[in-house]
Amino acid sequence: MVKRANGEGSIYRRPDGTWSGQLSHRDDAGRLNRPTVYGRTKAEVREKLADAQQRLDTGAPFRDSSVTLAAWLDEWVTTALPASSRKQATVDLYTSVARKHLVPSLGRRPLHLLRPSDVEAVVLAKRREGLSASTVRTIYTVLRAALDTAVRDGLLRDNPAAKVRRPTAQRKEAAHLDAAAARRLLDAVRGDRLEALFRLMLATGLRRGEALALHWSDVDLDRQVLRVRWTLNRTSRGLELGEPKTTKSRRNVPLPTSAVTTLRSHRERQHQERTFAGDSWVESDFVFSTEIGTALEPRNVLRRFEQLARRAGLQGVSLHTLRHTAASLLLAAGTHTKVVQEHLGHSSYAITADIYSHVTPAQQREAADRLDDALPW
Repeated sequence: MVKRANGEGSIYRRPDGTWSGQLSHRDDAGRLNRPTVYGRTKAEVREKLADAQQRLDTGAPFRDSSVTLAAWLDEWVTTALPASSRKQATVDLYTSVARKHLVPSLGRRPLHLLRPSDVEAVVLAKRREGLSASTVRTIYTVLRAALDTAVRDGLLRDNPAAKVRRPTAQRKEAAHLDAAAARRLLDAVRGDRLEALFRLMLATGLRRGEALALHWSDVDLDRQVLRVRWTLNRTSRGLELGEPKTTKSRRNVPLPTSAVTTLRSHRERQHQERTFAGDSWVESDFVFSTEIGTALEPRNVLRRFEQLARRAGLQGVSLHTLRHTAASLLLAAGTHTKVVQEHLGHSSYAITADIYSHVTPAQQREAADRLDDALPW
């Protein structure tokens, strides 16, 4: 064997002509470790040892873990992900994405062999499968988050997904109803038990979860305003009442007079249901509830709305269409985009302006006409 030169580290030539090198270091528990690297030449081993020493000096693992991505994702979705500050609905989504898309695509690949090109390949494959841009973006987000935790836990030095640009998801023009279609929808919901819910969503632009989580204590009919403080969602744990995602989502929303009239009538009907239910009634304070006062199931509400929309002759309409319709009608009536942003609870002015860009041409035309009137041509 040929021994190392001074200051070179423990490098030896092996009987088969290849080279090996060894480092000595103590782990966090104080245990002495002597990991070994191999190479075809002395220079290659020297380079590997220098890289390994640099990793150790920066607190990174001596070498990346050989555990498969599938095994790591399984651990991540059962430990780190639920322990994070993410809401349960997000935990459920990320878990589903990891198991449905990432495990079949890259699950067999060991962590230490993952490359940025592997991440890019997944993105391209999912696009070719016809998945929406937002879904592809979520798949990338989940993979990057899982590998971030692997770096944190010392299984990887670097996150290969972090070296890949996040896939873009262009916003589509928001599907909305014109005034005539909105009137047909209102005719179709008239007399339905959930009429007040659908009317309020159209009048205020509330999200489904926000409307279903609304409490009577959040509604001031005299001042004609309501507060958005909660959101109701179906998760793997059942129906959960949680706080809105952003600070902007927690807001006061003014009520048009028609909405106040609707809510007053709805409250009277709810009092009658409470009387009829007797001891079975659950005092939840929900504005919109079942016949015994408990929270409404979001999926059932959506299903009923779609039935009523078809009755009105409307296709491809969802509950979110009511939100877009409210915003579009406000903008078309000349309401400033900043006011609409605050009304809807968007986190930024840019989001509102981008989603409802289809309304701006009419406003631009009106502005041009006003300029024409103002200047002495």
